[in-house]
Parts: sequence; structure tokens; C-alpha cells
Amino acid sequence: MDIKDLMVFEAVSRHGRMNRAAAELHTVQSNVTARIRSLEDELGVKLFQRHARGVTTTPAGERMQPYIGRLQKLMADAKAAARDDGAPHGNLVVGSLETTTAIRLSPFLGRFAQAFPDVHLIVRTGTTRKLLEDVIEGRLECAFVAGPVHHPALRQHAAFQEDMVLVTPRTIRTAADLAMVRDLKSIVFQSGCSYRQRLEYILTDMGILTCEPLEFGSLDAILSCVAAGVGVTLLPRGVVARAWQEGRIAVHELPPEHAQVQTVLIQRHDAYVSSAMRAFVEMAQKSPEA
Repeated sequence: MDIKDLMVFEAVSRHGRMNRAAAELHTVQSNVTARIRSLEDELGVKLFQRHARGVTTTPAGERMQPYIGRLQKLMADAKAAARDDGAPHGNLVVGSLETTTAIRLSPFLGRFAQAFPDVHLIVRTGTTRKLLEDVIEGRLECAFVAGPVHHPALRQHAAFQEDMVLVTPRTIRTAADLAMVRDLKSIVFQSGCSYRQRLEYILTDMGILTCEPLEFGSLDAILSCVAAGVGVTLLPRGVVARAWQEGRIAVHELPPEHAQVQTVLIQRHDAYVSSAMRAFVEMAQKSPEA
């Protein structure tokens, strides 16, 4: 099995058309078609279903796709290792929860950029579930997520300890008052957010069994909706401190088993650790925000 054939397979699978894959690979369509047929003959299975609009990946092809991503990551790691002379440099793509980025990473990233100016740092935000997937699939080199994390492909380093609080409209004087609110709504990030799951558990523990979730994509939108009386949310204390001081929202303490959340930095066990990545992890572990 030739690595070039696998790269052709990946391009065709992604585009759904032989001609588009050929254009991306700077070759002609006949070469792409020949390589796919050769690969299918070698494997003894059909990888694509042909139709008038192009091709669709078969179940056999779908089972192959994760391995193509791993091979691409291994090739990228091999190149990075060959070029890494020990001085932190090059691109470093990391992920983070939006809340962690807002209250923890800004000062840390400033110090890192000043200490290592030759590193081009890229930060992408997402939910814990999405960040886990991106690290496992090699789209991110590391990510800050809500812990603990239990996955055989990953290792984790303790990063930050968050103190979670229940955030409600100002009209809610105590958390117990939520049980008397009709049609209570939770204001949350999209599915896959660990804070959302924790909020659902807390509300259930309070005897609130039905709570319609409203999904938003930013912290500002979530806090604005809570301040407007739309619903309730769960966020780190540092994220809501300013809105609370301004009197826009109410904040309610939680028992330690609900309030304490460890943010961890995750990496793949088998990924190449570049000098830039090593410097990033070491600085994160020594950060005063931790």
C-alpha cells in the first residue's frame, strides 16, 4: 500500500469528486481514477460508490479514514522532528475552552509570546468534547479541557483549578428559588460542553428535572441572556466577576463537589513533542494562574 495512494483516497473522500481531488493534487483525473482502482484491487474492497454527481465513500472507505489522518500526522511529526534543532520555533496549534481563554490564558499567552517570539501560536476554542476529538485526531497539538480525562491515547497535566458558581438573574435571591421558576431554561454552550453537563446534574440534584437548554456560542451572549432573565447558567467565578460587580446578575455558591473543576492540558501519548510544545507545557505548569 503506497502512501501516495492513501493521500489520493483522502482527497477524493473529502471532495466527493475525482476531478476536484485531481485539481488539489495537481494531477489529471485519469491518474486519480487509476490510483483509486489500484488501491481497491489491492484491498479487495470498494472504497467509493460511483454516481452521477461524483463518488460517496463506502463503509469500507469510512473505516479507513481515521488511519489516513494518523498517517498524515505521523508524516508531519517526522518532518517537525527533522527540522527541530531544540530552539522553540514554528507553528504551535493549541485548543482551549472559551472560559479558560477568557480568564486564564491571556496573561500566560502574552508571556509565552514574549519569551518565544519565533513560535507562531494559534489558539482555537471549543467544547471539551470537540477539543478532545481534535487532539486525538491530530488537529491540535494540545488543549486545555475540563478534567479529569480518561482516554488511552491521551496524557494530561494539571493546569488550573476553577471555582464554579451558579449564575442567575438578579431576581433569584437563592439557588433554592430556581425550583419555583416555571419553564426554567439553562443558558449553555453547545452539546459537548462539560460545564453544561455539570449544570444539568446540579439542577437534577436540586429536584429540577425539566430545564430547556438554550445554546449560544459566546460567553457574552450567555451572560446577556442570564442578565435579561432568560435563564440560568454555570460558569467559573472569574468569568462572571465583572458582571456580578456591575449588578447585572446574581451569583450563588455551590458545595465543593459541584464547585471545584480541574482544567487539564491534554496531549497525545504518541505525538512528537516539539521544542515549542515542550516550552509551552513547562510554562503552563509554572504559570501563576495555575
